[in-house]
Amino acid sequence: MIHPSLFLRRALQADAIFSGVSAVLLTLGGPAFAPLTNLPAGLLRETGLFLVAYAAFVGWLGTRATMLRALVMIVIAGNAAWTLASIALLFSGAVTPNLLGEAAIAMQAIVVGVLAELQYIGLRRSSGELAA
Repeated sequence: MIHPSLFLRRALQADAIFSGVSAVLLTLGGPAFAPLTNLPAGLLRETGLFLVAYAAFVGWLGTRATMLRALVMIVIAGNAAWTLASIALLFSGAVTPNLLGEAAIAMQAIVVGVLAELQYIGLRRSSGELAA
């Protein structure tokens, strides 16, 4: 267990807010965004549904006075993996987004990558391991 820095808690809370807004937009607006971005509606909706659970978890984690270092590292690694997977998706040929779709994927990859970096900085600023 660590005492998270205020910086780490705020970075986690920002992640929860961004993910929560994305979850609502993608889950409810997936069918409307699909023709605008030329991305599959199912992909958008399923991504949104995943983000509902993720946002709830990260939001909960961001409110803790103490937290497991491993959970924070999982969030950071997950965000880094999400960023890399988003970039890989653009080059994979698995989807053929139009310019707006490419921009949307690239922008969210940048935001998630920045959040991962901020969370890592916040983790480094946090107090060390607590005595058992």
